[in-house]
Amino acid sequence: MSPIKACLFDLDGVLVDTAKYHYIAWKRLASELGFDFNEKDNERLKGVSRMASLDILLEIGNLSFDDKTKEALAEKKNTWYVEYISKMDASEILPGSLHFLKELKESGIKVALGSASKNAMIILNNTGLVPYFDAIIDGTKTQSAKPDPEVFLLGAQALNAHPSECVVFEDAEAGIEAATRAHMYSIGVGSPETLSKANFVVSSLQEMSVARLTELTLPA
Repeated sequence: MSPIKACLFDLDGVLVDTAKYHYIAWKRLASELGFDFNEKDNERLKGVSRMASLDILLEIGNLSFDDKTKEALAEKKNTWYVEYISKMDASEILPGSLHFLKELKESGIKVALGSASKNAMIILNNTGLVPYFDAIIDGTKTQSAKPDPEVFLLGAQALNAHPSECVVFEDAEAGIEAATRAHMYSIGVGSPETLSKANFVVSSLQEMSVARLTELTLPA
């Protein structure tokens, strides 16, 4: 690939531990609707927009509602989720994330957020991560959810970087697919089994540094 000019990060499960709050809120909604929702089911929701996640949840519960009811259900889940994340602080930044973001900034590599979350700013403000981003693209700025590449292409555009100069960090299959469709190098954060389509997989950002990034993205 071209020399790295920019890194784009998903938020939930990559930089901060908010995935658990999504899970708790969706599980609470499923319980209220009368069915069980487990961690395996939750894997299907990672990196997916709120309404698309609700559709998957209702499919699991074998339920169907009109659009107005679905909007009310999604809003209820979001209200619970916002209650949970409003209590977050810097202690919930995942290990290695802050160090890597600081190193990227010091190295002159641009950094953007590429998240489906409409609540990204609450999380970034509460954890003190805002200053580390040169651009923030979240669910309030996109029309299409991952695996559509829109969020990453908008991030690259905001950073004035060509897709071939960008590296995406993602913990979800849908996010890896979005990066691939954007023609960007992808590094999965999590399980190699789940993220098998990524160019490379690390267990956490503790494994990352600018030197490692350069090494991983050098042409074979």
